[in-house]
Amino acid sequence: MRVSDVLRGKPHPDTVVTITPESTVRHLLAVLAEHRIGAVVVSGDGRTVDGIVSERDVVRRLADHDAEILSGPVTAIYTAEVVVATPDTGLEELMRIMSERRVRHVPVVVDGALRGLVSIGDVVRTRIDELESDHAALTSYILSAG
Repeated sequence: MRVSDVLRGKPHPDTVVTITPESTVRHLLAVLAEHRIGAVVVSGDGRTVDGIVSERDVVRRLADHDAEILSGPVTAIYTAEVVVATPDTGLEELMRIMSERRVRHVPVVVDGALRGLVSIGDVVRTRIDELESDHAALTSYILSAG
């Protein structure tokens, strides 16, 4: 399985919520709540990946800087060096990257352009579907052989 298979399983695989680098952390929180998501890609043009910022980033900075961080730009708390994948990245490789780098969201990029976003939840859902399919196939095989 590949990242492209994970994206195909999403309701809107090409839709990626982004915010601009100038957006405030308060605006970020509104976007996260509105879309019921855990992270957004930071992009000046909506096409390229300038960074990524998650609810975890907000919580960590709130602990250090109190509520003053809310009026600051997302660039004060975001991750600039973003781990990305391509549609051809293998699912096992993606899981390894997510585990080793301790990231829950990975942008999918093609020729430098943002094409999707894969979350750890997307990966788990895809693996469960794959295991259920394998189980059904094996059960059918065993029953037909008997």
